Amino acid sequence: MALSAEESGRLTGLLDGHAERITQRWAELLAASLRGRLSQAELRRQVQELHRAVIEAARGGGFDLESESAGELRAVLAELSRGRARQGFTATETAISVYALKDVLLELLEADAADTALRDYVAFSALVDQMGLFTFESFVRTRESLIADQAEQLLELSTPVVKIWEGVVAVPLVGTLDSARAQVVMERLLQTLVDTSSPYAIIDITGVPAVDTQVAQHILKTVVAARLMGADCIISGIRPQIAQTIVALGIEFGDIATKASLADALRHVLRLTGVETARRQPRRES
Repeated sequence: MALSAEESGRLTGLLDGHAERITQRWAELLAASLRGRLSQAELRRQVQELHRAVIEAARGGGFDLESESAGELRAVLAELSRGRARQGFTATETAISVYALKDVLLELLEADAADTALRDYVAFSALVDQMGLFTFESFVRTRESLIADQAEQLLELSTPVVKIWEGVVAVPLVGTLDSARAQVVMERLLQTLVDTSSPYAIIDITGVPAVDTQVAQHILKTVVAARLMGADCIISGIRPQIAQTIVALGIEFGDIATKASLADALRHVLRLTGVETARRQPRRES
């Protein structure tokens, strides 16, 4: 909803003529609603920025939050929303920072019982509602962006590629392997092969709860990609239940070496590279 030029002029006069009273009362209402989670100095600074941005937008003529003249106000609202999201405030607590202005305006207009004042308050109230909705949407977008970033970081942390021997890297997979994670696994493995010039890679699926056709396809694609980089892959962690599932589904790994454990896979690679290994014999008690 947009304000007419006349309504915008009255809003500017009201906000400008009672600037100190409005910002002080606005900050007091916010301090009470946020229960001291922000300092009075910080709240007052934010309120003053909003107050100034609203006045500048209203001076542009007919007040419309989507207009070019309200660009600074939108920026201030968006920054307020992002700050609240990062500080752990809820969407409601964020919106209250804007809606509190309605209470302040009502207190100022109650002294004037004229119809014009009432109409102004209704118009001003609708404008504040629009500002609050914009703030809420900005908050949600920021929170969704933070969640997406955290999910990506967790995805990278859940797919480490480690160098376990000279020329040998390993990818211990834990949890479900979907398309997005398979892509991350492939990218990290290929990059590590380039960085370390390793000719062998072990993909350990001990921590994968189940292997179905889709998971097998992801693993096969990763092996093929590694081979294109000149590296041979060994799949370890083939437990009896996994082996039965693979046979039942008719999945074929072709000439890809498979081992029951990561240790067996490493021992297999070391034999290929000519490194002698010996199994520990159990100690005999004398």
